[in-house]
Amino acid sequence: MAITGYLSEFSLPEIFQFLEQGQKTGRLTLRPLSSNTSQKTYYIWLRQGRIIAASNRLDNQGLLSLIVQRGWIKAQAAAKLSESHLQGNPLGLFLKSHNLIEAEQLKLLFYVQVMQQICALFAIADAQFEFDSHGILPMIETTGLSSPGAEVSLAGLRALKDWSALKYKLPDPTSSLTSIVKNKPHLHLNQLEWQVWEFTDDHYSLKAVAEQLRLPIEKVQQIAFRLMVVNLVEELPMITANFASEPDVMENESMGTNANGLSQEFLQNLMGFLQAKAS
Repeated sequence: MAITGYLSEFSLPEIFQFLEQGQKTGRLTLRPLSSNTSQKTYYIWLRQGRIIAASNRLDNQGLLSLIVQRGWIKAQAAAKLSESHLQGNPLGLFLKSHNLIEAEQLKLLFYVQVMQQICALFAIADAQFEFDSHGILPMIETTGLSSPGAEVSLAGLRALKDWSALKYKLPDPTSSLTSIVKNKPHLHLNQLEWQVWEFTDDHYSLKAVAEQLRLPIEKVQQIAFRLMVVNLVEELPMITANFASEPDVMENESMGTNANGLSQEFLQNLMGFLQAKAS
């Protein structure tokens, strides 16, 4: 059964989050909706939610072409390789077992094939996506290495320069963050991500966090989004109302609190937040 949609509805990091949590196996296809002919269709293969390969072609020559470009094997030898030669083994591990490439070269190959190619896809304004759970996993396109979708999302979003495609996904500056993990994150966070993480569950708005860290609010929103799509935190509306003690009842009434003790200003802020999230 195929899952289809558009990046305008679900961002690529959100798709990776869904596939990783569901431990999905198959092929994700991205078809950019642009008149720019330089934007090609991309294919990303996953096994049990982990990303194992990526390519902009389906002729089983993507990984081999990267290896030939680096001069690690000759084009004539690459032309003779096929799925049957691998006997069910990933191409990268097959070549390593025959001493044609080394362990460090294998890691570099995975970085170029998967991390570099996918990171560039985060800037796509819109594309149609389709996940096919019956998509064939070609061993000749795999290195034998893999990465969680969360790690790929973190790397891609850290490198992203133009956030215009994701600006409507960013959390509201008046909202706060709450942790959804029991202990410290198991992912490798950078210094700024750790600093924002330290403010989770402290009821600081993102605007207040930006002021504390002396960072632009847009930067803090982007960091918060990264923490959200790797399933570390959730966004919460900022609660600003204080429950009044009895001596303050008359003062609160003059400020316009309702029968439940919530100010009109708070209710308006909350409704504005919910309307913004629904739009």
